[in-house]
Amino acid sequence: MAQYLMSVLFDSTDLATAEEMAAIDVFNEKLQADGNWVFAGGLAAPATATVVDGRDGDPVFTDGPYLESKEHVAGFWIIEAPHLDVALRLAALGSKSCNRRVELRPLLGE
Repeated sequence: MAQYLMSVLFDSTDLATAEEMAAIDVFNEKLQADGNWVFAGGLAAPATATVVDGRDGDPVFTDGPYLESKEHVAGFWIIEAPHLDVALRLAALGSKSCNRRVELRPLLGE
């Protein structure tokens, strides 16, 4: 089984509606029941981010997101799937459930 990161992309800091949250809960329960669930979480607004650069001497801390863009990562799932086709199907269901675009990326293997 390979693991994948499904990043939820959104262009607003608005939280999910009650209907969206209910659909996400159903999707999460399906992931768990089918053995695809690893971990998931929602993220606070991009304005709460801190970029940390410790590459050269003392670390530099910068408020705000790394990139200014119209979209940001609003949440994520880490899933397991036997192959990419299953992961893509799950990403499509996740996108429909949360009513947002989802980016799917495989995690690097060991």
